[in-house]
Amino acid sequence: MALSDDTADGERQRKLPFSAFLKGAWQVLWTVLITMIGLLAVTFIIGRVMPIDPVLSVVGESASQATYDAAYKELGLDKPLITQFLLFLGNVLQGNFGESLLTARPVSQDLIRVFPATLELATVGIIIGIVLGVPLGVVAAVKQNSWIDHIARVIALIGYSMPVFWIGLIGLLVLYGQLGWVSGPGRLDIFYVDIVPTVTGMILVDSLLARDMDVFWNAVSHIILPAGLLAYYSLAYISRMTRSFMLEQLEQEYITTARVKGLSERAVIWRHAFGNVKVPLITVIALSYAGLLEGSVLTETIFSWPGIGSYITTGLLSADMNAVLGGTVVVGLVFVCLNIFSDLLYKFFDPRAK
Repeated sequence: MALSDDTADGERQRKLPFSAFLKGAWQVLWTVLITMIGLLAVTFIIGRVMPIDPVLSVVGESASQATYDAAYKELGLDKPLITQFLLFLGNVLQGNFGESLLTARPVSQDLIRVFPATLELATVGIIIGIVLGVPLGVVAAVKQNSWIDHIARVIALIGYSMPVFWIGLIGLLVLYGQLGWVSGPGRLDIFYVDIVPTVTGMILVDSLLARDMDVFWNAVSHIILPAGLLAYYSLAYISRMTRSFMLEQLEQEYITTARVKGLSERAVIWRHAFGNVKVPLITVIALSYAGLLEGSVLTETIFSWPGIGSYITTGLLSADMNAVLGGTVVVGLVFVCLNIFSDLLYKFFDPRAK
């Protein structure tokens, strides 16, 4: 009988992780669903309260009243607001954001075309920010109140204080206009456009796949300045948070115990202190990456970077609300996905969260 009870207990313990997994997956799915419906509702409301008449954007200001009324009815604006939202929700779930007034193409096709440029720019920026920001934050915490710590805090303060457009314009003026160290606006020089086949939409990756190093290095010379600008802002945030996390860990008793046991300072800092820091740092990096993806509007505008931020800005200035709403939904979806991904990584690196 005891053996049977032990066997039953073992089976229940094996079933528990799977049931917990299903429960967690359902909670994540439900949270994403509610978040996306809320995002779509806010996006729809913004599109309706904007001081832009979508009918005039389609027919023009010189159209007759009959033409205006026909377009008004064709766009579904004569229906109740809740009906309009349900129609909008159904179209979005099918990937249909309507047609862009500027390109005369489906907005979904435009987003597929422009999003890789933003993804490439933000990815290079966040990689540079991580590579420089994390070690800077760790060293600043270890050398607290030293000249290195003061420099790190000044770098973070400048990164938070300086306007994006000002640093971007100064960078173009000095590094491109005066010194000629980098290439100017755009993703490529006109000579290299459409030389390599489009596979991912990211020039750096496509040029490497095509083994065309001339295009690759030309793309590097174009991306280094805008990506460096984004990297500086992510570096400021990442280094500041890394320093704060490390200071908290270095004051814990287990650090003193590790030093008393005779462990090397490198092992104490990187294996023990940073081992506990990397878990909350994952969330910081994910949020910073999401911020670069959704907040690169000014950077893309200054450097004529044909990404989703520039696409949304152009659509807004041209009263192309389909483009604006479609881009906003995609940016929100990316932000939600990155948050979920950071939660999964959090559980992977921290057994206590499983």
